[in-house]
Amino acid sequence: MKMEFYRPINEVLKRYIEGYYFISPDENAESLHYWTFPNNFFIVSVSKDVEIETQQHKITVRPARQENIMANFVSRYTSPIEVLVEGELNELTIYFKPLAINYFLDNVHELLKQGNALDFNPFEDFIPTMKALLQEGDRNLQRQNLEDYWLSKLKASAAGLMERVIADIESGMKISDIALQNNFSRQYLNRLFTRNVGKSPSEFYRIHRFRKVINQQKNIRNLTELSYESLFYDQSHLIRDFKQLTNVNPYAFFKNVDTSSASIWLFI
Repeated sequence: MKMEFYRPINEVLKRYIEGYYFISPDENAESLHYWTFPNNFFIVSVSKDVEIETQQHKITVRPARQENIMANFVSRYTSPIEVLVEGELNELTIYFKPLAINYFLDNVHELLKQGNALDFNPFEDFIPTMKALLQEGDRNLQRQNLEDYWLSKLKASAAGLMERVIADIESGMKISDIALQNNFSRQYLNRLFTRNVGKSPSEFYRIHRFRKVINQQKNIRNLTELSYESLFYDQSHLIRDFKQLTNVNPYAFFKNVDTSSASIWLFI
């Protein structure tokens, strides 16, 4: 199978979408088996002619007996997910930035409560449009049609309170200080954040810091320095978080994962 990752072409979409990738079948199709790790994105995947089986911390994708289009989303996971793809796969996956899905859909908090679902179908034209897109053989046209579609669903917005809160959390500012700065209680901040992002501020920050380590590791080889550069208290703190979020220590993780790749997967 062939996987190609892209950043949005459209300048407006760059604010909302981190990127998207296509997985396409090829003549040397083999099964795909990997672990994927927690992130703060709202992830939408659309696949053609598949059956999907979900278990705790595992997803298995198989060819379907009948033609179909399956769309699912994942907004929250705190442990690695094992993914096994048996046979060929024709799939599109989109990574929406934190909070961004709220600018395309209404009542997002109902989806965020679920955390994930196999029946994502937010618009009447969504499934037909995605089917046509996956059947398109021209990659440049696929990308243009995909971005045009999401632009057509975008609701005009200006940066507001939640964007500022997310920026403060990502900077390492204490959650209690963020609440005080905005004149509301920490409990209210937790409720507001969970409703709009799908997880608590502390969980969001822990995953953000983990992802920051992955990005920083490309330039910093010393684990102690990496800990401080990535807002951890010390090296043992980093190791503890890594084990919780990846099931392995950072030494094993960095040895087996290509951190320069757009998709941080551990292939099996």
